[in-house]
Amino acid sequence: MSYPRIVILTGAGISAESGVPTFRGPDGLWEGHRVEDVATPEAFRRNPALVQAFYDARRARLAEVRPNAAHLALGRLDREWPGDLLIVTQNVDDLHERGGARRLLHMHGELLSAWCTACDARHRWTGPLAGFPPCPACSARALRPDIVWFGEMPYGMDRILDALAACDLFVAIGTSGQVYPAAGFVETARAAGARTLELNLDPSAMSERFHERRLGPAGTLVPALVDELLARAPA
Repeated sequence: MSYPRIVILTGAGISAESGVPTFRGPDGLWEGHRVEDVATPEAFRRNPALVQAFYDARRARLAEVRPNAAHLALGRLDREWPGDLLIVTQNVDDLHERGGARRLLHMHGELLSAWCTACDARHRWTGPLAGFPPCPACSARALRPDIVWFGEMPYGMDRILDALAACDLFVAIGTSGQVYPAAGFVETARAAGARTLELNLDPSAMSERFHERRLGPAGTLVPALVDELLARAPA
């Protein structure tokens, strides 16, 4: 069966195989910090220097990681798929872009972007934000990481929900199924009549809601799925 309209959701599991730490460790800490201390608007107001330093370190580490076979396979799908495709990622790294994906939406923001809260401009940003450099657009020292923190609305929700309502196939790759609204995407897709598929190292919290589950490393499962899809691509 062919699926002309596809939506793919990716989570931390797809980047873990490239060496990017997953969201939280078994001790509940995010790279050594409590989430409440580095990933909320309140944390930024309370200790902006700590938050800037935390994201500066994560941004700098992007140079140390490379796209893996799963990212490269989705880049190939993007290039070769003749139908509609939207890759929605919860990840803030740039591995999908480096893997070749262009039909891509970062619902939780991007490490390589800075947002000026004074003039609302966004800028590609590869260096540090510690020290609060001036905004290139308005010169205000009001730049923050362009990251969706807890308590903030994810980006592109209207576009995502429209794509889910119209898709024929929804695939979730490397997601925990615990973070909303992304955890509810499978229900939205099913309600619209789409086939749903989960690719994960282990079953997620929402595994039972998918029509099909495939367990294993993303670097193995995703290239195999892309081969399947392209072999049955619509004319």
